[in-house]
Amino acid sequence: MKCYPGQTMSYRFTPDYAGISETDIHDLLRNDRRRNAIKCLQDRGREVMLRDLAEEIAEIETGESPPPRNIRDSVYISLHQSHLPKLDAAGVVAYDRDRKTIRLRKEARAVDVYMEVVTKYGVTWATYYRTLGTVALFLVVLSLTGVPLVSLVDPLIFASAFLAIIAGSALYQLWSRRWFYLSRLS
Repeated sequence: MKCYPGQTMSYRFTPDYAGISETDIHDLLRNDRRRNAIKCLQDRGREVMLRDLAEEIAEIETGESPPPRNIRDSVYISLHQSHLPKLDAAGVVAYDRDRKTIRLRKEARAVDVYMEVVTKYGVTWATYYRTLGTVALFLVVLSLTGVPLVSLVDPLIFASAFLAIIAGSALYQLWSRRWFYLSRLS
């Protein structure tokens, strides 16, 4: 792994792969564009051209499709000159500067643990599941204690409905993060 001038990274080695220190992971994830680059690469699960990655990140930043050309160019330049070389030096991505292609490396798993998984609505999955569980428990208890209207519904129906919602949500979450789980199998 190479480092660029003014850049220092510390590494620890584990039996599976070269890991990145927690401090360096936080340094890598401190920047929105680097986090977005990792997330976009995770979503695609394959090698991506720099131009496509820059356009996708510019869309995320501006909320416009297609994003304005000046924003696209700014994202392209900062990815090429700064963010991708830093991620490459850390071993998170493989960035071919000549071909302008990027792909995630297996070492991205070390960084993924620190990226809070957030739904498209801005809520973390942990908060989502905790809220579902709390609402389900609340409704079951209200139904069992005979609260009007709520007690008309059998508590087993509440429990079954919320179990189905949680199971469906878990399947969606697993499907949306399949690259991560498939890469662990290889």
